[in-house]
Amino acid sequence: MLKSSRHTKGFCSRLCESETRFLCQRSAVPSRRRVASWFRRLLGVCRLFCVPAATAMNRESLAAGERLVSPAYVRQGFEARRSHEHLIRLLLEKGKCPEDGWDESTLELFLHELAIMDSNNFLGNCGVGEREGRVASALVARRHYRFIHGIGRSGDIAAVQPKAAGSSLLNKITNSLVLDIIKLAGVRTVANCFVVPMATGMSLTLCFLTLRHKRPKAKYIIWPRIDQKSCFKSMITAGFEPVVIENVLEGDELCTDLKAVEAKVQELGPDHVLCIHSTTSCFAPRVPDRLEELAVICANYGIPHVVNNAYGVQSSKCMHLIQQGSRVGRIDAFVQSLDKNFMVPVGGAIIAGFNDSFIQEISKMYPGRASASPSLDVLITLLSLGSNGYKKLLKERKEMFSYLSDELKKLSEAYNERLLHTPRNPISLAVTLKTLDEHHDKTVTQLGSMLFTRQVSGARVVPLGSVQTVSGYTFRGFMSHTNNYPCAYLNAASAIGMKMQDVDLFIKRLDKCLKIIRREQNKESDVSGVNSYDTTEDVDIGEMALKLGNVLCDT
Repeated sequence: MLKSSRHTKGFCSRLCESETRFLCQRSAVPSRRRVASWFRRLLGVCRLFCVPAATAMNRESLAAGERLVSPAYVRQGFEARRSHEHLIRLLLEKGKCPEDGWDESTLELFLHELAIMDSNNFLGNCGVGEREGRVASALVARRHYRFIHGIGRSGDIAAVQPKAAGSSLLNKITNSLVLDIIKLAGVRTVANCFVVPMATGMSLTLCFLTLRHKRPKAKYIIWPRIDQKSCFKSMITAGFEPVVIENVLEGDELCTDLKAVEAKVQELGPDHVLCIHSTTSCFAPRVPDRLEELAVICANYGIPHVVNNAYGVQSSKCMHLIQQGSRVGRIDAFVQSLDKNFMVPVGGAIIAGFNDSFIQEISKMYPGRASASPSLDVLITLLSLGSNGYKKLLKERKEMFSYLSDELKKLSEAYNERLLHTPRNPISLAVTLKTLDEHHDKTVTQLGSMLFTRQVSGARVVPLGSVQTVSGYTFRGFMSHTNNYPCAYLNAASAIGMKMQDVDLFIKRLDKCLKIIRREQNKESDVSGVNSYDTTEDVDIGEMALKLGNVLCDT
């Protein structure tokens, strides 16, 4: 039997040692025999992939096959299989995203090998517990590649399950790959991260609940305003009182009011502030918060700092802000969406940070086991793309942002509007709708409806004076991130995966909608002018008749 490489042993040994420590924490007095048994079992799981001969079709099976088919053909098939296994071995050796994406056959081989390590897929398995990975529908089982047990244990979402060695290994590898991508995207000094099967809002709530145990006196979260419901409700759900800091208008951009943030910290007292909850990715004309300055404030006052980086992984500028914030001040955790950054189904997020022990604390705060679907989706995606494929997507997104900006600028000028100047927002753009708003507020919302019915999704029209109540808090000028923005506007964003044809089609349909509205406005103006002329004429005739009547009466 071939031996596994030194690097692979190291990677797997570190994995096993961390899980052994978890076992010791769960057991009051774990026996040496129990710990040693755990370690051997986990190490054996990892070595299954580190040793080419220890596969389903091992050398003994191949030798038997040579009696049925020409040995030359069998050896050729064996070498072809080894090329797939070599990619899997490299993945375990390095714990990083491969440079080039895998083909589907390698991916399916890998997932199949992992799945058969879970107890629900054991041949002859006899389960007598309440949760044995039983699935009524074969279609459901295939949809999940037969990973039924989920990830984590009741005490830690990152822990290994005795019944599900394959699912546990999938979880560990996914977290390792995601950490590598976060570093590649610009946050080089990130210490740890994990995938959680909740969207961004609930993942932020999990961070706040973890901080609660560290800061028992705290009841407030300071939050520079961004008009997005889930991040606001994440603070309410965690049981804290949001302290909204209004943004300041600098040119067209809405920016963080640093003086107001620091004044509020001093007013409330640092011990009563759970954290500052800042934002990177956002809709223009709002721009990313001044993370470096906020991080310095947090460091100076000893206050935690949680960053909502919902769709910021795709932006080198947003990732640079996080990296710089951690360098000059304090950032405890930053949360990003899986679907917005990695083009997978909704339902997952990544919680990352610069302190390994704090990120582990957050993972242990998650109650119970968790769905493996988000981890499986992002693992398949990253292995399919490879790091080169993901970097290509990031590069294309930047190019599409410039292209979208140029096209919107030309179109807006054709209708006497303008593209708002928001250079510090690297993802979202905004176009004024002053000529529409001057005629009627409903015309602005009509444009949004027209775009939606023409299958343009994602574009946002923001009218003036909108009022919205969220969890008992009333926001004036809701959607515009401020009480009184100077004008109504239309948002569009260049997100990862956007293609040139998407931009061209959007511009074409927006142009058509604006033409229709402009034509209707002109008709209304013409009708209004005619009615006004007719009314004046009627008044003049009436006055003449009245005067004539008076003259006749006098005579």
